[in-house]
Formats: sequence, structure tokens, C-alpha cells
Amino acid sequence: MPADSSEQSPARRYILLVAKVSVSIVLLGILFSKIDVQTLWLSARRGSVPWLLVALGIYGLNVVASVWRWAQLLDAQRVHMPRLRLAGSFLVASFFNNFLPSNIGGDVVRIADTARAAGSKTLATTVVLADRLLGLMALVLVAAIGATIAGRLHPAATPIWPAWLWAGFLAAAAASAPAVLAPDGFGRLLQPLTVFHPEWVGDRIDKLIGALARFRDQPGAIGGCFAGAVLVQATMVVFYFAVAYALHLGIPISDLAVIVPVSFVVQMLPVSVNGFGVREATFSLYFSRIGYPIESALLLSLVAQVLIIVFSLSGAAVYISRSHHHDLPDYGGNATIS
Repeated sequence: MPADSSEQSPARRYILLVAKVSVSIVLLGILFSKIDVQTLWLSARRGSVPWLLVALGIYGLNVVASVWRWAQLLDAQRVHMPRLRLAGSFLVASFFNNFLPSNIGGDVVRIADTARAAGSKTLATTVVLADRLLGLMALVLVAAIGATIAGRLHPAATPIWPAWLWAGFLAAAAASAPAVLAPDGFGRLLQPLTVFHPEWVGDRIDKLIGALARFRDQPGAIGGCFAGAVLVQATMVVFYFAVAYALHLGIPISDLAVIVPVSFVVQMLPVSVNGFGVREATFSLYFSRIGYPIESALLLSLVAQVLIIVFSLSGAAVYISRSHHHDLPDYGGNATIS
């Protein structure tokens, strides 16, 4: 007799978690087997603490820019929330992303925190997805610019062809533009989905069309959000540059403009725990192509990630403060707002 879905679902989650942990451990094990761990540790200890603090400050500016661009999209949907409230939600989301299981991700936090003000989970989800899409496009744009510059610095060992990145950026822009410019037509493309549940799916398609129409009517908000997304990705590159400078690695910022956004894209693949192992392997492959040792790649990737994790602990403080004030939204998806 087969087990019911309530028993299978936790089993699948545990199996996936074990698989992700295994991937991270195997990749890190392979990378660490190729280096002198003691030398890596000594290099980390020689890092400049003041410059690491500067890097943390730059990451703080990155968070401010991220909150601002999210607020721009919410304002375009006539959803007005205090910026401090959004900043707190973003910090809690960062904490969840770094410390809690993947089934309670940061996007779930952001959607739950804005659903009541938006009057609709569908609208809150649309805003977060739009923020994600614009962020991904900005990632590819920054990587394309960085690859173009890096290709001129070492043309004989170009790790990533700029043309592919430019093509990816233009393709993403061409694919997403019709949804905003012609939301009714985009809605008609989704109509076949109503066969599964006509009333429920149809209602959400209508809300999605309405949200896209409001974005179309306020192009300045989309443009401002995209500019903010580019700023976010640029500050992440500067953040990594400050970490590299603190560790005396001497990596050109143009190369960081390539590998940092590319590593973020790779980390989106759900094959590891918070990108550990996959991120370090990506850095190592790129550094090897441009003539830098694997030790430098591991040191930069791991130290930068530790700083990000340390910063995200501020989200735990916000979450605890909310719990004391009984101000926790439903992160389990059980809210009645549709």
C-alpha cells in the first residue's frame, strides 16, 4: 500500500536536502584537496580588518539599494509601505535565505510581508518576481560589460565570451517586454492554464494582467528599478573588490564584474546548500583561466560569503523583535488573502 502524500513530501524534502549537502561537501572536498589548507588559513589571517569592515559597509549600501528598488515597484502598484518596514522584511528574508531550509525562502517572507498591504498575494508575488527578473537582467548586463573589458585585458584567455552575455541580456529584454507592453495579449497566452481550475486560475491571470498594466503605465518605475538593480549588482562587485583588496589578492575589478554576477546565476541552480561548493567551483574555474591560484578563488569566495552571513544575522534580530511584538505574518502560505 503506497504511503500518502503527507508522508512522501517530508521524505522527498529530506532526500533533496541530503543530495544538496552531498554536492556541497563533494565539491568543497575536491577543491580543498588541491590546495594547502594551512596556507589558505594564514592568508585569511593576514587580511585587513579595516578593509573587511569597509566591505561590510558597502554590502549595507547594497541592501539599501535593493530595498529602494523593491519600494519603487510597490509604489507603481499603488502599494505604499514604510521604507523601514520593507528594510526589516528584506533583512529577515536574507536571514532566512542563509540559515533556514529552502522551503521557507526569502521571497516567501517578502511576499507575506507585503500581501496584506497589496490586498493580494498574487500582486505581492508579481512585484517580487518582477524585482527578481530585473535583478537577473542587471546581473547579465554587468557581467557582459565586465567580460568586454576583461577580454581586452587578457584576450588569449577569455574565460567567458562577452557576445554570449550580450545576447542573453538582449534575449531576456525581448522576451519580457511584451508582457509589460501588451499585458492583455500576455494574458491570452496564459488562458490555456484555466483548464486546470477555471475560476481560480482565471482570477489570478486577471490580477496579473492588472499589475502588468500598471507597470506599463509607469515606465519610470520600471526604468528606475532596473537602474537600481544595476546599482545593486555594481555594489556587489565593489563589495567583492573590497574583500579582495583586504585579502591582498590583486584581482582586477573588471574580472570581478564577470565572475561575481555569473556565480550568482550559477547559485540559482537548486543543487547545493546556499550555493556552497558550486560558488567556489565557479570562482576556481574562472581564476584558473586568468592565471590566479585556486587558493585565491576559495579565499575570496568563502570570506565574502562569511561577511554576507554575518550581515544577515541582523535579520534574526528583526525577526525576534517582531515575534516579541506578535507582528509575524504567515510565512507558511496559509493566509486567506488571494
